[in-house]
Amino acid sequence: MAEWNDPQTTRSPFGAQPRLDGALLGAAGRDEGLRSYMLSIYNYMASGVLLSGVVALLFARSGMAEQVMATPLRWLIILAPLGFVMAMSFGLNRMQVSTLKLLFWSFCTVMGLSMSTIFLVYTGTSIALTFFSTAGAFAGLSLYGYSTKRNLSAMGAFMVMGLIGIILAMVLNLFLQSSAMALAISVLGVLIFAGLTAWDTQRLRNAYYQVQGSDMVQKVVIMGALSLYLDFINMFQFLLSLMGGRR
Repeated sequence: MAEWNDPQTTRSPFGAQPRLDGALLGAAGRDEGLRSYMLSIYNYMASGVLLSGVVALLFARSGMAEQVMATPLRWLIILAPLGFVMAMSFGLNRMQVSTLKLLFWSFCTVMGLSMSTIFLVYTGTSIALTFFSTAGAFAGLSLYGYSTKRNLSAMGAFMVMGLIGIILAMVLNLFLQSSAMALAISVLGVLIFAGLTAWDTQRLRNAYYQVQGSDMVQKVVIMGALSLYLDFINMFQFLLSLMGGRR
């Protein structure tokens, strides 16, 4: 007589692959999608940093940086990146992905022009050392932000407030020209953008679950790359002012 209640009748045939239920399959798909999404952000961000670095080096080596930065045109170069950021932020919903990409690469190019002065002020060795130090710190902080289970929202809000304070202090120090204040600004700037790196990474990871499968994914990827680019570049510049050896 057949044993209908025998639990062995529910086993998979020998050699067959175990079945995954819908939840596990869904989780595996989300993880793969999340990895692809984050990798795209890092690829854009790293390519943008590379583009800025190449433009800055070529502009400085050509001798044009020293000439242009001594004219009123320097203010256009310095303020242009802010214009690109505002255009991308406020026009995000209306713009096509191709337009956002064009603005992102244009932003990185103009940032390279504005950063060319570091090659006139600091030695190449100190720039390279600071860059690799920043890259190592950025990688560790971003990994922490991606993997931690702790909610970094409160820290992120605190860092944004600190960033506003830093900007106001920098404007004030344009008139005071205080070396002690400049040092304090550099130290706080490194700490603030270190915190923002971890928070932005977690924020972008969480954003994936809100936009996955929608037309907004590629837009969020580009804007995410912009956020991490700004974190990296600002942390690099503040760290350079602390570590950099002047010519």
